[in-house]
Amino acid sequence: MVRPRVSTVGELRRAIADGTLRHRTVHEEVRENLIGKLRAGGPLFPGIIGYDDTVVPQLVNALLSRHNFILLGLRGQAKTRLLRALVTLLDDEIAVMPGCEINDDPLSPICAACRTHLATEGDHTPIAWLPRDARYVEKLATPDVTIADMVGDIDPIKAAKSGLQLSSELTMHYGLLPRANRGIFAINELPDLAGKIQVGLFNILQEGDVQIKGYPVRLPLDVLMAFTANPEDYTARGKIITPLKDRIGSEIRTHYPAARTDAMAITAQEAWLSRGQGLHTEVPAFVAEVVEEIAFQARQDRRIDKRSGVSQRLPISAMENVVSNAERRALMSREDHGVARVTDVYAALPSITGKFEMEYEGELKGAETVARDIIRSAVANVADGYLSHLETRQVIEWFDLGGSLQLGDTMSAADVLAHAQQVQGLVELTRSAGIPKNASPPLLAAGIDFVLEGLYAIKKISRSEDRGYHGSEGAVRRPKREVTLDDETPMPTAGGKKKYYN
Repeated sequence: MVRPRVSTVGELRRAIADGTLRHRTVHEEVRENLIGKLRAGGPLFPGIIGYDDTVVPQLVNALLSRHNFILLGLRGQAKTRLLRALVTLLDDEIAVMPGCEINDDPLSPICAACRTHLATEGDHTPIAWLPRDARYVEKLATPDVTIADMVGDIDPIKAAKSGLQLSSELTMHYGLLPRANRGIFAINELPDLAGKIQVGLFNILQEGDVQIKGYPVRLPLDVLMAFTANPEDYTARGKIITPLKDRIGSEIRTHYPAARTDAMAITAQEAWLSRGQGLHTEVPAFVAEVVEEIAFQARQDRRIDKRSGVSQRLPISAMENVVSNAERRALMSREDHGVARVTDVYAALPSITGKFEMEYEGELKGAETVARDIIRSAVANVADGYLSHLETRQVIEWFDLGGSLQLGDTMSAADVLAHAQQVQGLVELTRSAGIPKNASPPLLAAGIDFVLEGLYAIKKISRSEDRGYHGSEGAVRRPKREVTLDDETPMPTAGGKKKYYN
């Protein structure tokens, strides 16, 4: 909507009286704009994936109820992004007193300076317009935050410069909360806030006002309060005191993506894959699935602390490293474009090992060993969906009969294809991974790599540093044959019967 040309308090009053402009509280503003979005249809919070049937409905209910709320969830569950998306529910801009630190309402100012200004100039008092992005204030809670930072304090320097008594209301120094007046105030990691600071939030959540130290003045603020917290932090670093929890209207639980497709969409949205300069790098679907499955496997691995969680930042960082390794290989091999392979995921270990906390068993084995096991489990899970219905016996027998194939993550596509031609039926299996017949050499090499890693992950073949891919341990090199009594000494079998083998 185009804002009418309103520049004074008198013009603002008339615009509100004739219905051209609306005058409402922040909670009313967010509620009515949300209702408009619900009626229009479409996504309420673009960029938030996987919460449409769980978190978003609960958040909508809280906002329709005009509640202050808290998002509870483990790290990497888009809590901060969800808070910042609330800005889209604010009006494009609102009228404020020009130069006011707390965005005072021109029709009913609460600070002493603005009241004096309005009393002096009346309807001729000029107004300013504040865009909605400036109405969102966010604070990361840390143990060193003071009540002065959050609410405010006496400012002796302001008093000295202005020649005012310290008891004057004009010597107030406003904290972050009053500066968020007529907007949204978000506090991240609420348990990290000291208990006495949390007590300072009681009044704003219940009565809607704050009192700055040393002044018998209560400021009736108009603000929507939102918080985030990690449930694990309640015992690790602090807790949300019970009276404060009681005053928070709604408690909303976030979660990790429930489906691999949602997780892949998040990673594709957040990871830096379009590099702009350099050569083009392609990520096949099976590689993207493996990267995402790593997080799913890690979240259920007994060696990893489930209370700390495995952030969605793990597959995002890993995917960026996978693409970088593919990019590096293509540049070294003088190829015109790069294609990510499953073996590139192992090259991305530095972006994985720091993303989870170990239990005792995991600490004994080491982060890198655990990460390699998880990658293998992820490859097995994905490969099972591609290879389980195919006839792979011909390829497996080639390895079981003594064949071996040494491939590396830096090997060019041409070299991979040359080696793969030795294994009858191997190239044909790449069709199951969606590799077309006329695929480019780098894409075909990625398919071959996936098939081999898949067979290794599901324990059909083995892999070692010195031999590369080879037959499974204990594989039968030649079939045993049954012989007659004249050939060898009889060997006893179960049930007392005798069979003879050479």
